[in-house]
Amino acid sequence: MPNSVDSDIESLVATFVADLTALVRASALTVVSDALGGQTVPQGRRKSATRGAASASSRRAKGAKRDPEDIAKLTESLASFVKKSPGQRIEQIGKALGTPTKELTLPMKKLIAAKRISTKGQKRATTYFAR
Repeated sequence: MPNSVDSDIESLVATFVADLTALVRASALTVVSDALGGQTVPQGRRKSATRGAASASSRRAKGAKRDPEDIAKLTESLASFVKKSPGQRIEQIGKALGTPTKELTLPMKKLIAAKRISTKGQKRATTYFAR
């Protein structure tokens, strides 16, 4: 009988360790993903993931200009998001909208020039507020 209890305990401990290991890995991946701006690197594609992500996010030829309608739509969605969630940095806004921060710079500059958005702070610590 004690042998059965020992094996049950060992089984439970092994299951606990496996579950804990999976949780720690998931947490580490989340921290790394957040540090990389929400980008995840698929298993087995580590070397080419950055090149693929850059070309997939742009969806246009290198050096090509964005459509003015797309910029206008992005500008309006950006303005409404900042109005709903004031005080966030551009990285946080981009993550919430699912848009790279590089794509948000022009619409944000337009909103600031039109005095629809105000800023506080400098460089990466800049936070945005609706006027």
